[in-house]
Amino acid sequence: MYPFMVDMLCGFGLGEFSRVVAYGIMIISGIVVCLFLRAIIRSIADNILKRAKVHTESPIFQALIDSRLVKRASNLVIPLILILLVEELTEGYVLLARIADVSLVVIAMLIIFSCIKSIGILYSSYEASRNFPIHGILQVATMASSVIGGIIIISLLMGVNPTVLLGSIGAMTAVTTLVFKDAILGFIAGIQLTTNNMIRIGDWIEVPDHSANGFVIDITMTTVKVENFDKTITSIPAYTLVSESFINWRGMLDTGGRRIKRPINIDATMVCICSDEMIEKYKSIALIQDYIENKQSEIQNFNDKQTSDITQKANCRSLTNIGTFRAYITAYLRNHPQIRQDLALVVRQLDPSEKGIPLEIIAFANATAAVDYEAIQADIFDHLYAIITEFDLQLYQNPSSNDVRQITI
Repeated sequence: MYPFMVDMLCGFGLGEFSRVVAYGIMIISGIVVCLFLRAIIRSIADNILKRAKVHTESPIFQALIDSRLVKRASNLVIPLILILLVEELTEGYVLLARIADVSLVVIAMLIIFSCIKSIGILYSSYEASRNFPIHGILQVATMASSVIGGIIIISLLMGVNPTVLLGSIGAMTAVTTLVFKDAILGFIAGIQLTTNNMIRIGDWIEVPDHSANGFVIDITMTTVKVENFDKTITSIPAYTLVSESFINWRGMLDTGGRRIKRPINIDATMVCICSDEMIEKYKSIALIQDYIENKQSEIQNFNDKQTSDITQKANCRSLTNIGTFRAYITAYLRNHPQIRQDLALVVRQLDPSEKGIPLEIIAFANATAAVDYEAIQADIFDHLYAIITEFDLQLYQNPSSNDVRQITI
C-alpha cells in the first residue's frame, strides 16, 4: 500500500514530498482505523456483558465491568495497527516501531491490572474472602507486574536486552538498598499508607510509643507529622505506622459520636433485696415507674407458681436496689438529649473486686470535640454520683486519712 501511494503521489507531481505525504496519510488512516475498530469492539462487548449480567446472577460479569477489562483489551488494536504500519513502510521508522512496542507493553500491563482487579472483585463476593483476604497478595502481584513492565519499557526505549538491564538494575539496587534503606522503607510505607487509606491529613491519630496524640498535619515521603494537643509537633517515620499499631480516630469523627466507657464502683455491703417501703419510694421516680410495675408483675407471676415457702426470700424472686439502680441508669441515658440513641448503650455489671461492684456504662455522646465530650460525660456522672444514695447504695472508696483519724480504739 505504501509504495503504491508514493508512486501515485509522484504521478501527481509532488516529487520528493510524496513519501512524507504518503507517510502522513498512512498514519492518519491508521489512527482512524484504530478508533473505529476499538469503538466497535467496545460496543459489542458492552452489550454482551450487560445482557449476560441481566440474565444471569454470576458475579463474573460484574467483575469484568467494574475492572474495565474488556475496554482495556479493546485498546490492543492500537499497537497491532501500528505494527502493521511499520511492516508496511519501506523506510526504517525506528521511532514508530518503538512507539508500537511500548504501547503494546503498556496496554498489556493495563490488561494485567484489570485481570488482578477482577480477581479481587470476584473473590470478595465469596464468603471465604472474610476469613482469608487476598488484597495484599493482589497488591504484590500488581507491583511485580509494574516493575517488570517498567523494565521492559526502559529496555525497549534504550534498545537493549531486558535481561542485561535487569542485571544492571539488580547490582545497582543492592548498593542503593544499603545506602538509602530508611528512605526506601519510608517511601514504600508512604505508598501503603495512602493507597490503603490508613491515614489522611486532618486525621486524629494516637501513637503511644512515640508520645503522639493529635492531628496529622503533613505526610511526606518518609515521615508523618502530628500536631499534639499541647501544640508540640511529633515526627514519626512512615514505616513505623505500617510496622507498628496506632489508633486512628477518623471513624469516631465521621460517626459523630464519641464513646463513654466508665464504671461506677458500688459498696458491695449496701446491696440488698428491696423492701416494700423501698419499692414504693422507687415508684415515685418517673423514669423507672413503668419498669418497677412491669417487674413486680413479672415477679408476682413467677412466685405464684412456686410450691415452696415464698416467705423465705431465697425461694422466690425479688427486686434488688442495685438492679433497680442499673435500670435507672439505662432509662436516664435513654432519655438524655446528648446521648446517641442509634449507637450502643449498655449498663453492665463487671466482676466484683476489692474496689466493690463495678457498674460499667457504655454509651456514645453526640459530641466529638474534647471539651464538649468531657462536659457531657462529667454532667452524667455528677448526677449518678449524687443520686446513688436514693437507691440506698453508696460509692466505694478506700479509707482516707480522715477515716483513719475517726477510728476509735
